[in-house]
Amino acid sequence: MASIPFSHVSVLLGECIDALNIRDGYTYVDCTTGGGGHSLEIAKRLGANSRLICFDRDENAIAAAKERLKDYLDKITFVNSNFSELDNIIKEHNITNLGGVLADLGCSSFQFDCPERGFSYMHNARLDMRMQIDAPLSAYNVVNEYSEDDLKRIIYEYGEERFAPRIASAICKSRALKTVETTFELSDIIKNAIPAAARADGPHPAKRTFQAIRIEVNSELDTIRPMILTAAKHMSAGGRIAVISFHSLEDRPVKLAFKELTLGCTCPRDFPICICGKKPTIKEITKKPILPSDEEIMNNPRSRSAKLRVAEKI
Repeated sequence: MASIPFSHVSVLLGECIDALNIRDGYTYVDCTTGGGGHSLEIAKRLGANSRLICFDRDENAIAAAKERLKDYLDKITFVNSNFSELDNIIKEHNITNLGGVLADLGCSSFQFDCPERGFSYMHNARLDMRMQIDAPLSAYNVVNEYSEDDLKRIIYEYGEERFAPRIASAICKSRALKTVETTFELSDIIKNAIPAAARADGPHPAKRTFQAIRIEVNSELDTIRPMILTAAKHMSAGGRIAVISFHSLEDRPVKLAFKELTLGCTCPRDFPICICGKKPTIKEITKKPILPSDEEIMNNPRSRSAKLRVAEKI
């Protein structure tokens, strides 16, 4: 169990609650409950005939959310799992009145700030980065067991790091002498692999590589599109899907999934009549993403890169 209290400042809180357009008689899902900030505001607005499903794969988050939401437990079902299980949970609980789904992608502040979780290059800890603490794959496995080609690929693709080849090579050379055990060891390897001129300004030199490894460990990008498609499939008419992303790698699959679901007929233009029968499933409520206010960014700098996209079931 973590040694510090679970805390997380909910991003775009008011905007998310407004976006969900909560109605009585429907079931709502928070795919990424975290410390329960968004969930609490949803729970406060639930009518007598509504329910809330709270997902999180971090058992510490579930425990914290249960405490924070203790006044509403009769209306809430907690699921200690990835939101990739959304389809199964909807079927298992026979949910036929899905009214809204919220997903706040990425890590919680707690996971970054808790040294023993091994997410941050700012704290020295054993390499870990698992959102689900008993998951089989950790950052230690990725750093010490992946081939140089695979390391180069994930650092380049998931970290958008131009020095990926140098960093991957440096990791492999270092681990050949001694296994890379801690976040500080990895951070030093990365810093030494990047030319001094490139380290002179900008973000911490290890930021992109740590992001890439974290994404790989938790398969963060693979579940976004399926979650949105599942939500849209089960959503009642007028229900809303709201997704907060924090970087382009997260935002891209959200945009593409929304676009896919807004398309109607896909027959060639020269066909005289439609034979595919495809109709739009959703309409986008936000043509451009909702961004945090200057005041929110000042109070919570981590919200700076947040983007909220919202769609409604037709």
